[in-house]
Amino acid sequence: MFFPFKKIILITICLLTFGVLTAQKTVTATSADIHDDMKRLNVLASALFVAAHPDDENTRMISWLSNKMLARTAYLSLTRGDGGQNLIGTELAELLGVMRTQELLMARSIDGGQQFFTRATDFGYSKNPDETLKIWNKDEVLSDVVWTIRNFQPDIIINRFDHKSAGKTHGHHTSSAILSYEAFDLVGDPKAYPEQLKYVNPWQPRRLFWNTSWWFYGSRENFAKADKSSLVSVDIGAYYPLKGKSNNEIAAESRSMHKCQGMGSTPARGSMQEYLEFLKGDKPMDKENPFAGINTTWSRLKGGAVIGNLIEKTIENFDYENPQNSVPNLVKAYTMTEALPDSYWKKVKMEDIQNVIYDCLGMFLDATAADFSATPGESTELKIEAITRTGSDIVLKSIDYLPLEIDTLINETLVPNQGIIFNKKITFPKSLNFTNPYWLTEKGSYGMYKVTDQKLIGLPETPRNLRVRFNFEINKKSFSFDRNIVYKKTDPVKGEVYRPFEITPPVFTNINNKVFVFPDQKGRSVEVLVKAGRTNLKGTLKLAYPDNWKIEPASINFDLAQKGEEETFSFMLFPPEGQNVGLISPIATVDGKSYTKGINIIDYDHIPTQTVFQNDEAKVVKIDLKKAGDRIGYIMGAGDKIPESLEQIGYRVDLLEDKDIRVDNLKKYDAVIIGIRAYNTNERIKFEQPKLMEYVNHGGTVIVQYNTAHRLKTKKLGPYPFSLSRKRVSVEEAEVRILKPDHSVINYPNKITQADFDNWVQERGLYFPDEWDERYEAILSSNDPGEPANDGGLLVAEYGKGHFVYSGYSWFRELPAGVPGAYRLFANLISIGK
Repeated sequence: MFFPFKKIILITICLLTFGVLTAQKTVTATSADIHDDMKRLNVLASALFVAAHPDDENTRMISWLSNKMLARTAYLSLTRGDGGQNLIGTELAELLGVMRTQELLMARSIDGGQQFFTRATDFGYSKNPDETLKIWNKDEVLSDVVWTIRNFQPDIIINRFDHKSAGKTHGHHTSSAILSYEAFDLVGDPKAYPEQLKYVNPWQPRRLFWNTSWWFYGSRENFAKADKSSLVSVDIGAYYPLKGKSNNEIAAESRSMHKCQGMGSTPARGSMQEYLEFLKGDKPMDKENPFAGINTTWSRLKGGAVIGNLIEKTIENFDYENPQNSVPNLVKAYTMTEALPDSYWKKVKMEDIQNVIYDCLGMFLDATAADFSATPGESTELKIEAITRTGSDIVLKSIDYLPLEIDTLINETLVPNQGIIFNKKITFPKSLNFTNPYWLTEKGSYGMYKVTDQKLIGLPETPRNLRVRFNFEINKKSFSFDRNIVYKKTDPVKGEVYRPFEITPPVFTNINNKVFVFPDQKGRSVEVLVKAGRTNLKGTLKLAYPDNWKIEPASINFDLAQKGEEETFSFMLFPPEGQNVGLISPIATVDGKSYTKGINIIDYDHIPTQTVFQNDEAKVVKIDLKKAGDRIGYIMGAGDKIPESLEQIGYRVDLLEDKDIRVDNLKKYDAVIIGIRAYNTNERIKFEQPKLMEYVNHGGTVIVQYNTAHRLKTKKLGPYPFSLSRKRVSVEEAEVRILKPDHSVINYPNKITQADFDNWVQERGLYFPDEWDERYEAILSSNDPGEPANDGGLLVAEYGKGHFVYSGYSWFRELPAGVPGAYRLFANLISIGK
């Protein structure tokens, strides 16, 4: 069967706009699932939930809308959370955004929702929407919100945050509500973003809500007294007998998928109220139903009422032991829907009915490759499997391999519980693009990802064009089911494990560090790992480097026989005199073509394995730096790259475990540094704290990096009391004032000046102490524009013979980013008392 390449791409994108695709082990639907999905067929309602970040969404509300109201429900997260922190690994920035995207998709697979995004980046904490919308391109993000609404066509929109709360919460939060509020009046106007109308139609939702709660009123008492005449109140504590779970239990499972943010949740059970404040549109008369007055039945489609009646009859006669008995009616409903005039709901319901038919027949379709990757032009062998465990009158007509112009004719009637399995060798076109997160293909700006293809905007993942289409005749009606080509293996511990199939470059180049810091004129070895993406790989490796730097040798030849084979090559890089900052990047030339992509694998059990290709580059920094001492003990917290950064400037860093934290052992260290949020995440830290303070008392130095006041394992963070606040300085260019210019941390061994606070990234610091014992000295002061001074960002105290330091300044961002002044000041902290 022949499908033009361009048409296939459009069909694939169209399907993916409304679906969640993950390379996870297939979960077979139970009869209870099928019955629920059949009831969902008879509901033509949709809701869009809008907020700023992954983990902002109210999973209780999303689950209630999807599982109780049976509405088509989606979450629009304006960002992918790439500015956050990672509690379970070292991925940050764009890689963290990829990881959090997958966690959201897994959350939606639990609560029944779908997922969308805009092109906005999570650039870190912002205190007001004016700053946020200036860093974001407001018009582009607003365009993306309008695009998503026109695509998804929700009847109702629910904002998670208050659009009137400027300055009271995260600027990203308020901005998400502001943009949704504005978009509500634009989506139905054909003059607004008319370029979108090539693909979508104007659409006007019926009403806009804000998902408020007592928290926004300051206290439960204030909320009890508040005027609730504009509120819809819904009980989201529903229990679903067929699932054996309550709504809140499902919501807790969903929220617990935000693992890298530490959002594990314990479910509540029983009745629980959620409140929706009416903002725009037609006000619902029923205060317990946000869809009140909206036709959510098949009768909203001309000629659709009879289809609704047929599906209702099928639901009433559903046989849990023999779900295949529902297939004739479902095929009839599909045929009747196909005959309706084209519309959004026609398309949605045809896909939904087809999926229920698939589940009723106990079908399993699979297309797995012999390896997890191939390069353009290569061949691979696919294992094709098709089986139906129930039902009859099912003919597998043919199988198409997309986007290839080849097929396999089958024309065989499937015998229940007897599968068709065969192998098929295919060759991929040389013109295939590499599989990669689409929003990382082109270099964006600080506030925005660059995506030029309108059809991609909003999608959670890059559409997988390599698919196998199974063409069936079921009860004399033609149906086609697409499956992504995936890789599958049997793990001796985990069993069957799926992984997305990737189209990759033939060669990958990864530099061993992302920052190289040169504290003197000595040359340093730069190691580049070259990995083969195919067999018989030969080429030349070079290193691009800035002017005034020197590199030896100029180039290196490589010859890798096996796919996946790796070899590390070393260059010597020599810095110029004086402080200097630049970039280096490897270039591999194979068959006359240059490649610059490194490979990054994100591999966790709770999400599909992600393969990300990025132009690999490293920052090279020549700084004027002196240090005293050379051996550091480091206690990890939530995860950071400070140890590697300190090794860059010549420190020996030992990662300390519980057994290592003994006073006699700690004495050998010039300083012991506590990683970010260790007092929030390390259950043992409360037992280690007395030993750390005894180490200080005997002459040691302890440096504690930022923690939050929430969920502290112990409140005794230092030798003397101090309290943490939520105060932060989010503007990285904010002035930093030196309060104690004569203090040793400002003068030894490096003289700190205002220039050392230039070119910081993302923010100055966070969660500064706001009260502290008089025995602490406040060294620095800073604040965002228009705010009072925050003096608690760097506190130093003498205790016994040693020194204790607490700092809320964001060393975990600045050192890995190679900020020269941050290295100089941090070296002074380590050197205190020397």
